[in-house]
Amino acid sequence: MSASRTRGLIGASIVVAVLGITAACGNEDAASPAAQPTETPASPSAPTLPTATPPDPSGTPSMDCPETIASVRAAVDKVTWGKGTAKSAFNPVSVTICQYDAMATGQSYATVKTTRMAKQATDLFALVNSAQPVAKKPNICTKELGPTYVLRFTDNDRGVLSYTAEAYGCRRLVATSLEGQGKPGELASPRQVSPELVKSLGLR
Repeated sequence: MSASRTRGLIGASIVVAVLGITAACGNEDAASPAAQPTETPASPSAPTLPTATPPDPSGTPSMDCPETIASVRAAVDKVTWGKGTAKSAFNPVSVTICQYDAMATGQSYATVKTTRMAKQATDLFALVNSAQPVAKKPNICTKELGPTYVLRFTDNDRGVLSYTAEAYGCRRLVATSLEGQGKPGELASPRQVSPELVKSLGLR
């Protein structure tokens, strides 16, 4: 074989080898999976804070204790001190005691209701009636907190005489209403709660 033919064969072999390598590289690139786009993690959102819900008014309205503490206090505030009878002629046979919490405000209702019958009712009424009328609205009051009581006395004719008694502050004891057909007369004059009355109201 001549030298020129040998060189030609070597050159052809080199070209074939180069083409083979190129093809192999091309196939490898084709087989490689395409690069996937990088996902940017979503930034965490701010936590959702619960919406503050105003607390429900304390207590529950009932037939015996239907008024809110706001209504009770409004009735007491509008009375005229020094006006009224010294004693009430009402003859109760039962009493419903509606107790409002010391922290009650606005639309709060009574949280405790108790009923006393017969002698227990008349004994409580005697304590209310025995307190001396006060001519002028009290202006020296303590700052302690305490419950408010609404006393709803009922007689045999289904008349209802209501008193409000404050076991704190100015300790006002006020007849606020007299309901019932044919119930006459003037309400008893405003006065102040006695220690004996506070003690009796605290009994269950």
